[in-house]
Order: sequence, then structure tokens, then C-alpha cells
Amino acid sequence: MTLPVNAFKRALAEGRQQIGLWNSIPGSLTAELLAGCGFDWIVIDTEHALTDIPDTLAMMQSMAAYPVSAVVRPASNDAVLIKRVLDLGAQTLMIPYVQTEAEARAAVAAMRYAPRGIRGVAGLTRASRFGQVADYAQRAEDELCLIVQVETASALDEIEAIAAVDGVHGIFIGPADLAASMGYPGQAAHPEVVAAIELAIKRIVTAGKPAGILTLSPDFAVTCMGWGTRFTAVGMDLSLLAQAARGLARQFTP
Repeated sequence: MTLPVNAFKRALAEGRQQIGLWNSIPGSLTAELLAGCGFDWIVIDTEHALTDIPDTLAMMQSMAAYPVSAVVRPASNDAVLIKRVLDLGAQTLMIPYVQTEAEARAAVAAMRYAPRGIRGVAGLTRASRFGQVADYAQRAEDELCLIVQVETASALDEIEAIAAVDGVHGIFIGPADLAASMGYPGQAAHPEVVAAIELAIKRIVTAGKPAGILTLSPDFAVTCMGWGTRFTAVGMDLSLLAQAARGLARQFTP
């Protein structure tokens, strides 16, 4: 049995725009519904959601039948959490709140087996098709993709150093936390925050790494793509549900 190809990693390497969606509602049913909607990638979020390890497995299994890449966001830059989702078969991870080059290197180490890293070795995992991918330990790294999030003003200062870390395949800007760190909590559209995002995207691109972002504004998504983002999340399940439900209610509310 062969190791599955990471289509998301390949698309980033080829410079193709990847349009994504945030999946923060736990459970396989919602994950499967979203997987069939036509997005290139979907984030299974375990940082700001009730989703946990058993949910993550079921959600990845539900998405597997569709031409979409599952991107798992662990709750933190923690080697044990990273190991667990990798063993479940996640091929692309998005690590939140990476502040420094050292933290980026720690995330890379957690993604790699020794002697290049510290990922623990287990033979019968879903990632290795329960031992049927004979050379999994030697080849796993080829199809793993690591996205790190820079989410504060101080982290933006470290973009070039983080981008230079071997094993970091993309850098994702977190607008909400960035706005808060700049003194504008809840104001991701503040002109100073927007200016910082533009500069950050351009610096990431100049540093030779794909840039990504999440925004619920279609207009701003297009703007960010114009600045250079190559993996752009344009919505979130909870937001879409709330907007549709409130809009429907307004149609029938005096």
C-alpha cells in the first residue's frame, strides 16, 4: 500500500490558490456536508472548538471520500497533540500562536521522526494504514505539511526567521489575535491592522513561503489574494449558519 499524496502541500508548492473553510462544529455529519461543497481545504479546528481527538478522526474519515484536503489545527504547539493527530492520519497541520523561530523549530521537530525530530514511533496507526505502508517511517515527512500561525505584532517581527526554518511550508496570519495584540481587540478591519496584514503577507511571499489568512469578508479575501495569499480561508461554518438563520428569521419577523 502506498503513502497518500498530500494534494494541499503539492498545490502550495506549485503556487496554486487554495480556497478554504473553517470547520468548528464538531462531528462527522457537518464535516461531510462541508467536504462536498467544493472547497480546496477545510480546517478541523480543535483550538477554539469543542472538537477533540475522537471527533477529529471521525471528521477526517467523513472528508476522505471527497476531493478536499483536511487541515487539522491542534489546540497548541504541543508535541503530544501533534503526534496524536499525525498518527490518526492528518497530513497537514496548522499550529497556532507560533511566536519565534525556536517555536517554529519545535513544531517541525514534533512533525519528524528521529534523528530529524522527536515524533514518537508507533507501528499500527491509521497514518501508516495500520502498518500496510511498509516504508511509512522513512517517507512520512514527504507528504506532511506544516503551517504555522503568526498572530501577534511581535510574531510579525519574526516572519523572516520563521520562514527560514526548514520544514515550515506556509505561514498563516491570524487577524483577530493580531488586532488584539495591536490594541484593537475585535477590530480586525482597523486600518492599522489591515496595513500590518498587507505588509506581513508581502514579507512572507518575499521570504519564499506561501501566505495564508482567514477572513469572513469576501471583499477582503480578494484583497488578500491580490497581496499574495495562496491559501485563503473565506468562511466559517458557525458564521455561515448564523448568517443564514438570522437572515431567514428577519424575512418572517415583523
